[in-house]
Amino acid sequence: MSKTIAATFETRRDAEMAVEHLVQEHKIDRKAVTIAPVSDENSAGTETAGADIEDGRVAKTHTDGEPKLAGRLKVSADVDPSLADKVETSFATYGGKAA
Repeated sequence: MSKTIAATFETRRDAEMAVEHLVQEHKIDRKAVTIAPVSDENSAGTETAGADIEDGRVAKTHTDGEPKLAGRLKVSADVDPSLADKVETSFATYGGKAA
């Protein structure tokens, strides 16, 4: 029986880094992990990060139809209960807050 562990993140980059850590370090099946906006509004997070910054210096002024920075993102992982502590630690490492 699996256990669902979830956390919310401020940026898409942090959420994706947490997922990559779960998949690469703990060998969790990527299909068992999801990333979704916390609210009904489409979102790429609440803070700019990585690709959200043009030329590495200036924040984008528009997104050309891409998701807005409008809300937190939730990462959920369905894992064996024996991995729960590792998942929670990975989420915390990348700024995740328990959901």
